[in-house]
Amino acid sequence: MSIFTLSLLLCADLLDFVIGYLTVTIEPLPPVVMGDTVTLKCNFRTDGNLREIVWFRVTEGGTSKQKIFTYDAMYNTNFSHMEDFRRREDLVYQSTVRLPEVQMEDDGPYECHVGIYDRASREKVVLASGSITLNVMSPPKSISVEAANQPARFSRYEAQNFTLVCIVTGGKPAPVVYFKRDGELIEVHPYTSTDKAENRGLLAAIDNQPLISRELDDTKVQKSLSFLGPYSEPVRLDKDRPQRSYTSEAPSKEEPSPTTEVIPETVISREFPRWVLSSSPLYYFNHTHSELHDGTMEVQAMLTWHLNPQLDNEALFTCEVKHPALSMPMKAEVTLSAPKGPKLSVAPSRAKVGDTVHIKVEGFQMGPKANKVFPEPLFIWTRVGGPLLDGSEERFGKVLVLERVPAELNGSMYRCTVQNPLGSTNTHTRLIVFENPRIKKETIQMKFGNSAGDMLGPSLMLLLLSLTLELT
Repeated sequence: MSIFTLSLLLCADLLDFVIGYLTVTIEPLPPVVMGDTVTLKCNFRTDGNLREIVWFRVTEGGTSKQKIFTYDAMYNTNFSHMEDFRRREDLVYQSTVRLPEVQMEDDGPYECHVGIYDRASREKVVLASGSITLNVMSPPKSISVEAANQPARFSRYEAQNFTLVCIVTGGKPAPVVYFKRDGELIEVHPYTSTDKAENRGLLAAIDNQPLISRELDDTKVQKSLSFLGPYSEPVRLDKDRPQRSYTSEAPSKEEPSPTTEVIPETVISREFPRWVLSSSPLYYFNHTHSELHDGTMEVQAMLTWHLNPQLDNEALFTCEVKHPALSMPMKAEVTLSAPKGPKLSVAPSRAKVGDTVHIKVEGFQMGPKANKVFPEPLFIWTRVGGPLLDGSEERFGKVLVLERVPAELNGSMYRCTVQNPLGSTNTHTRLIVFENPRIKKETIQMKFGNSAGDMLGPSLMLLLLSLTLELT
């Protein structure tokens, strides 16, 4: 060992004896769940005299520090045995900070700063610090399943892409999302927007027959056109169904007019083309992440496939979420269901001339597996045999409003077509308009007043003329 090295070691020992040494470490912590109570532990070893301990929460990306705890040894007698700074001791201390029910704003770095007195002078303080990052996990707050691009019409002659969107909000880190069908995990393929349409796998050439176009399917087209009414709507498909008349008068021998035609109360239109879809379609999966204002994540997972109304109707789809802050998966379920048997209500029940009438869809006849129609159906209102009261051909919405109905609408028939990508159904109601006694009375009074004025007018003129002659 050289004389220079020996001199450095002696200087280091002398400096260590004069200044003392200080090491600070913070015990590592695994990720914690929001709402848990967390204890931060700062361990430091020194042979000097403790001056202070300060804990900081680092905010704004490290540009700001918030003091959360301070310990000043000058005013604490617990460390009075360290006053003899000439006596060299190796002591280990621990400072703890308890954070009850941590929230997302508690996530981030923390620092423990420790100061000891300089051995040479009590006016100087030697500082050392340690840091740790607290990772607060947040379980997802909500989960929902929606159908993309809905409401949409039912397509009888062309297969449609159908997309379920599972939206999960409030999780940190981002959760793992997957889909099940009827309780079985769906095998999915990754999907990117850059894929060409022919490569999306929505129709596999090996498993599926090619689509038959309208021009080639003349039998199907002619059969469908034979059931269309004057406004190109399917009026009647079920020939075995007993016919029910909505006319209030006795039937005549003449051919029924469009406003008095015999139409079934409910027509289920679920005619399918002759093309065949595979019973095991290819499912394509895509998902996106976005950060919310509170630091949590929102995940949108999309499942896309070629819809088969015959097989997918009343199929149960489940979106499940796995997250380290959850003890069991979170899930949301939807049952695909075509609309069937819409129930209409008319208010007021006895509509009079001049009233505003509301015809509303109150509900549907549900199958054994579904409790509501999904996806959301499209409601289309038309009048059989003519335009609606405002002159339009059709109206959209769950409620049809007829303002100030005239007497001419008595006996008019209204059709409500309800459809979603799984099927379409029609139902009809006839509007009965009663006379309004108030309007009738006012009309009679106006006629009587006009006729009386016409009769009294000449007599009053003669009376005034005779009075004028007498005065003169």
